[in-house]
Order: sequence, then C-alpha cells, then structure tokens
Amino acid sequence: MTAHHFTLYDALVRNAEAHGDRLALVDERGGERTFAELRQRVDRLATGLGRSGLEPGARLSILALNSGAYVETYLACARQGYVACPINWRLTADEVARIVERARPQAFLSDRPARDRLPGGPAADGVRLWIDLDSSDSLPSHQPIAELYRDGDPDPPPAVDPDAPFAVIATAAVDTVPRGAVLSHRNLISANLQEIGALSLTPDDRNLVALPLFHIAALGRLLAFLHVGAANVVTPKFDPALTVSLIDRFRLTHLSDFPPVLAQVLDAAKASGSRLKSLRLVTGLDSPETMARLHDETSATFWTGFGQAETTGLVTLQNARERLGCAGKAGELCRVKLVDDYDRDVPTGGEGEIVVRGPLVFLGYDGLPEVTAHTQRNGWHHTGDVGRFDGAGNLTFVRRKAEKELIKPGGENVYPAEVE
Repeated sequence: MTAHHFTLYDALVRNAEAHGDRLALVDERGGERTFAELRQRVDRLATGLGRSGLEPGARLSILALNSGAYVETYLACARQGYVACPINWRLTADEVARIVERARPQAFLSDRPARDRLPGGPAADGVRLWIDLDSSDSLPSHQPIAELYRDGDPDPPPAVDPDAPFAVIATAAVDTVPRGAVLSHRNLISANLQEIGALSLTPDDRNLVALPLFHIAALGRLLAFLHVGAANVVTPKFDPALTVSLIDRFRLTHLSDFPPVLAQVLDAAKASGSRLKSLRLVTGLDSPETMARLHDETSATFWTGFGQAETTGLVTLQNARERLGCAGKAGELCRVKLVDDYDRDVPTGGEGEIVVRGPLVFLGYDGLPEVTAHTQRNGWHHTGDVGRFDGAGNLTFVRRKAEKELIKPGGENVYPAEVE
C-alpha cells in the first residue's frame, strides 16, 4: 500500500469519520444504520469472512434479492480485497451453474428464494464457504450470515490495490454464458466522482435501491451516493406502490429507471395522490414521452445517457429537460468517439461505433483474454453500439451493431440467438 491508495472501503471510512451520525443505509427488513454503524457492521462481517479462511483475491458469489446484508457484503469484499460476483436471480439453475463454473468462487451467499437454483456438482467444487442470508432458517450445510458478524475488535484490513478487481458484473450472453465485466475499485471510484459532479449530489440526497444489485445501474448509484455521504434505502424488489411510499416516507431524492419502472411509479403516485415532492432526480433510460411526463407531473429532472457494465455505467449524461432524445456529452473522466469498421474516426454527423477511453473502462472480460483484447483494441473500448454526434458534441444512440442485436425485457440483455 502507498500514500496514493484509495479504495471503496476508504470511501466508507471517510464518511464514518466525517458523517458518522448521518443516516447511511435503510434496510426495509433490517432497520437503519448510520455511517458509523455501517462501518462497524462491515468491519465485523469482514473479520468473520477473513477468519473463515478467505484470503484477499477470493471470489464470493451472491445469489439473492436486495438487502442491507447484500450491501454490507459488497463493502466487506471491498475491505478484504475479495471479488464480488453477483448473479442474476432471474436465471435458471442451469444458467446459474454455468456462471458459477466460470466465476470459480470460494464462497457463495444466497437467500431462501434462491435455494432451488444453488449450484452443485463440478460448478460448486471450489466453494468452501456457503452462507445463508436467512439466519433463522438456514440450510444445514450453510452458515447463517449473522454468525459471521464477529464481536470485539475487528481484524486489521489487508492492503488492497485500488486497481485490483472488486466485482464481476454480468453482461449479455453472447456466447450462451453471460460475460463477466471485471470492475476495479478505481473504475467505480471514477464513476462515483463523475456522477457526483454531473448530478450535483450532496450528503442531503437519498437514493432508492430498487433495481437489482447484480446490475451496474443499482450498484453504481448505491456506491456514488455512499461515496458522497448520502443515504441509500434498499428494498428487495421493485414495487410501484411501495416505491411511492418510500419516496415520501424517507424524502428520497433519486430513483434509477429502466422501462417500465418510472411509468408505473407515476401511475402509483397518481393513484395515491402523491406529488413525489422530495424527488429531484431520475437517472437511466426511458422513452421521451415518459421523461416528459415526469417533468409535467413532478419537479424532478430525468438524466439519461449512454453506458454499459463495461464502462462502469454511464459515460455520457444529459439533462432531459434541456434536450430530449439525446444521450448527452462525454463525462469529465472519459473520452467518447465514433469509428468505422476499420477503426477510422467518423466525422461529425456520421454514424459509427461508439468507443470509449478512460478510467471508467473495465479491466476486461473474466477468463476471456482474447475477447478482451479484441474489444479493447487500438487503445479504445469498442461498445458494439452505433451512435452519431452533432456539432455541439452531443451523442445520439442509433442502434446496436448487427452482432449485438438483442431484446431488453425489464432492462436485462437477452440475445435472440440465446432464446432460439
């Protein structure tokens, strides 16, 4: 470790020291934590994981709905230098097994709804520690997570390189098994800082974590709000009426959106008579009609952009009140340009593949060095998406390249070839 190191755990420690008594996390099932309390719980969990035999660099898969313990597991991984490998809970047992076989985890955390999809056989051979989020009804072979929160003085954290992998986030299943985008601490810290600046986030903001935490949109927003010293409210699944209730109860200022989330929230707010008075930001993707409806019915502003797991979230941002139907300009910590099929620059107004360079670009695809080398050729990350720039530097998304054509039900990538 050097004087230049700063990790995601350091961001938590900084806020525990600077905002110790401020609300940090609300778990619908487990109460509220201040930043000081959250740090203590993360230290206790990390100590338990370390004493169970997990060494820095170990991989921990998570197959569960959102919860406070899920968030604390992410942060314990950041403290200990573990690699979090969250898994989409919508997948079948066979799909989960294929992902686990590629991820090679040493620990596996799951909840009760996921029990029918737990991996077995060769896929699970490397798992030494099975952890159950449901401490009151754990499987005999699983250790309740409550038992891993150790009392007493925590063990000192190991030295963690900010360029080391922190999480493997699944992307589209181009080759039948979702590719894992490996993100470092520095990737996510860079994304945090870019988002904090672009959205003018402050410790007074509050974020709803309703999208699944295996998705970069949910994880990225969670960490950005935590980084700035703001609170996150976690709910297991998205529910429109509950979302309206939580926004009003906790004076939430931010909501992440993929269709049809926002439209359903606006419908639920109208039905309950809520004006969503505290809401000031919605980020994500949606139709211009739904964005305009948000602006007509509330005082909140929709911010959209272009990004993917491989770019640690959004690399362009646009205030939709100012310009509908546009993905915006490149963020402060990245460069974005367009190239043709021969990697030659495309002039303004022409269509080309969107390529990205900067500290937000992922380390590579997990276990796929040749795919990584091709995707990051010539010093740029090739997104596989086609865009167009106007004369003011605003990006408009046009379409996906033919080899990346897919369907996105509920914000998740599904390739027609995979369905067939």
